[in-house]
Amino acid sequence: MKKLMNDPNHMVNQFLEGLIAAHPNLIERVEGANIIVRKNMTKNKVGLVSGGGSGHEPAHAGYVGEGMLDAAVAGEVFTSPGADQFLTAIQAANQGKGVVLLIKNYNGDVMNAEMAQEMADAEGIAVEIVIINDDVSVANPDQRRGIAGTVLVHKIAGAAAEAGSSLTNVKAIAEKAVKRIRSMSVALSSCTLPVAGKTSFQLNENEMEVGIGIHGEQGMHRRDVMTSAETADLLLGHLLKEVDGKAPLLVLVNGMGSTPLLEQYVFAGDVKRLLDEQGRTMRTMLVGDYMTSLDMAGISLTLLALDEELEGYIASKATTIQWMEGGSNE
Repeated sequence: MKKLMNDPNHMVNQFLEGLIAAHPNLIERVEGANIIVRKNMTKNKVGLVSGGGSGHEPAHAGYVGEGMLDAAVAGEVFTSPGADQFLTAIQAANQGKGVVLLIKNYNGDVMNAEMAQEMADAEGIAVEIVIINDDVSVANPDQRRGIAGTVLVHKIAGAAAEAGSSLTNVKAIAEKAVKRIRSMSVALSSCTLPVAGKTSFQLNENEMEVGIGIHGEQGMHRRDVMTSAETADLLLGHLLKEVDGKAPLLVLVNGMGSTPLLEQYVFAGDVKRLLDEQGRTMRTMLVGDYMTSLDMAGISLTLLALDEELEGYIASKATTIQWMEGGSNE
């Protein structure tokens, strides 16, 4: 294993130290905790908190700032933060109108978020939880995982909160977004866990895994590697079954960590061509590393069925490390 690191057991802490060193004008760290918060909180707005295991950078700390998250909790690599960490983030984000937790649908994250909600309630802080489950590669909707579409929920809910919406309304708009976002991914190679020093799964040189999760969870099936155009056609075939057939689309092409922009834009062009052939309207396309899986090679495709309300929230101002007006800050 070759990685640029010191002690793998302290990698998350050292990552956060570097993040603060590079962006002191935007974010700060809660003392003694792996939690990143906005430098300047907006008073009397609903707080937004997200988080999960590390290894998905720039998610989630890269989306802390005006118009998106107020706090992000960083667990150890691929490990859920504890309930006490979520509670600390809730306390930091609460500006008097309550807090919405945006949680990807993984058992540990959901369980700890719900425990933190109970603890916050005991302190008089109103907390709502929105579960994100955009991954269509899992058949049962209740078991679907949260993957790259999570970032779009951050953006939409963050814009609603920044506009002064109530706790009830921010939760409602986030849940509306969840219902209209669908994602699916492929892996060309596994990622390597820093502490374990080995890959999380094995793929032969000529294989790809279709429908992989962001932690290397098993996909729908393995098959011979396809071209970019064939892969785009495969993923769109699954996604378009579940999105509004008439709605204009936001398309998010997301790199999994080791896929270069050269390949990402080849794929993006294939997606656009296929959508044109099917008569679908693409309003916005975002391309880049938004929700990664360490050094995994692969790509995910997300479709958001827009309406006027969602399009307005997507277009509204946001200033974070990773998201500036128009999408990625790359």
